[in-house]
Amino acid sequence: MASATRTNRVNRSPEPPTAGRPPSKVVALWRSSVGKKAVMAVSGLVMLAYLVAHMLGNLKVFFGPDDINGYAHWLRTIGQPLLHYGWFLWIARPVLLAAVVAHGVAAYQLSRRDLKARPQQYAHRRRQSTYATRTMRWGGVILGLFIVWHILDLTTLTVNPAAEEGHPYQNIVASFSTWYGGGIYCVAMLALGLHVRHGFWSAAQTLGVNNPRRDRALKLAANTLALLLTAGFLSVPVSVMAGLVR
Repeated sequence: MASATRTNRVNRSPEPPTAGRPPSKVVALWRSSVGKKAVMAVSGLVMLAYLVAHMLGNLKVFFGPDDINGYAHWLRTIGQPLLHYGWFLWIARPVLLAAVVAHGVAAYQLSRRDLKARPQQYAHRRRQSTYATRTMRWGGVILGLFIVWHILDLTTLTVNPAAEEGHPYQNIVASFSTWYGGGIYCVAMLALGLHVRHGFWSAAQTLGVNNPRRDRALKLAANTLALLLTAGFLSVPVSVMAGLVR
């Protein structure tokens, strides 16, 4: 009897493996196209808020070295005495970096997904997917490369020809006094303007903010914001290259 029991146990077929756990809501959202577009929209708005603040800070260059150098020092004292000197910037930088990475990864994956969905080229390109799509795609690549250059130029001062630690006014003038420093910045800011114009409108659609009554106002806001940011950022290198800021 014991032998028969042991035989039955040995010959018993194994139970079918249990199905894996379904992905969490966060993972499922990220895997969907809607989720990736939402990530792009939210991360884009985070970067947009930073750009507005950054542009306003840059405009202090027109008030002289004391103003912009004092502003740069103030940024490092935000949160004191709770935070030590410079801690605010080191808290803000990872948040901004996470937004940039999330935005770029989501954009790349959506682009790849779109290409896989239509592996064969259309004989005639669809009008709605030419200008805006290519502008966003190549604009994003240009801005990604520019971010690396900008950090090396005015943050780490690696490629700045006359860098002075703690003297942002002098570093800005030194960078934009060269044809390549000013040229790279101007091209990137033009790409930024187009990116913001299309991105702001796309974010409004993704987040469900738009409707027939608001579309006109949202488009006006996108155009105005893109124009102001482009003009504000371009005013600094153009003024340096023209000799108005020295």
